[in-house]
Amino acid sequence: MAAASSLLSRSTLSIARRSTTSSRCQFTMATQRGLSSYLVTPKELSEALQKNSPSKISTAPKTVPLCASWFLPTSPLNGLQTFREKRIPGSRFFDLDKVSDKRSPYPHMLPSASDFAKAMSSLGIRRDDTVVVYDSHETGIFSAPRVGWTLKAFGHDTVHVLNNFKLWVEEGYPTESGEFWDVDTCVYPIPEFDSNKLIEFEELREVIKDYNKEGAEGVQILDARPEGRWSGADPEPRPGLESGHMPGSISVPISELLDPTTKTILPGDKLREIFEKKGVDPNRPIVTSCGTGVTAAVIDAALSEAGYGDEGKRRLYDGSWT
Repeated sequence: MAAASSLLSRSTLSIARRSTTSSRCQFTMATQRGLSSYLVTPKELSEALQKNSPSKISTAPKTVPLCASWFLPTSPLNGLQTFREKRIPGSRFFDLDKVSDKRSPYPHMLPSASDFAKAMSSLGIRRDDTVVVYDSHETGIFSAPRVGWTLKAFGHDTVHVLNNFKLWVEEGYPTESGEFWDVDTCVYPIPEFDSNKLIEFEELREVIKDYNKEGAEGVQILDARPEGRWSGADPEPRPGLESGHMPGSISVPISELLDPTTKTILPGDKLREIFEKKGVDPNRPIVTSCGTGVTAAVIDAALSEAGYGDEGKRRLYDGSWT
């Protein structure tokens, strides 16, 4: 974690801060494409894709579907394999394990700003493109919010999450399969990482030490793992890693945030009910956690959809329980 933080710091020292005007322009372009909410429906994405310029040499901003399929080590499925088997036409594949901090001993920790820019360049995604991230049709919602969160953390504001590819397939929208051709690369400027979206190990350790102490800030830790792993009753999927939870953390399994049939993130009103029943205070800071930092972003997306709490007071714990 410390190595990842240091690498991010070194990579962003000389980067110019993005301007407010630029962010407003990008939001306006996304809104014009009909994607005004972070979570978008298959219909909204289909309509946005139809507005893309048919010319490959066009420099106009476009809507890019980005597959972020990823599975736990215990799953027989593979992200790239599922991308080859079924994907939205014109999609790119974001490999969580490859676009990561290779110096860290932990899986898919955040990459440096320069490595992130290289990945976006190789995917042919430009700074002003609208990106819609989606999962495999098997999972519905699982790892896409993590990639969406990553893009936002690196300042790519025009990013959304499809809710979801399972529905896209069931509702008859087009798909393609087989090998995919290389895309035309582009120059993606090295961004500035928003460190306010992340909490480091040392700070979280102090938060836990202060748990229940008088005068403590009252940071809430929401854990996205299944309740059995949170309680310690079930094993972790990674060999040698004990299950259990951080003192004071609240179990918020992602399965409770998804519709059991469609696997879409639930509507905002139902999500608010869940967070209220679990005693989550929207006025206090929130840290989201999980097994390695992937599904923690599902909670973050659900909090956004519910309009629950201040996004500026939410941080993700990269690496999480691992």
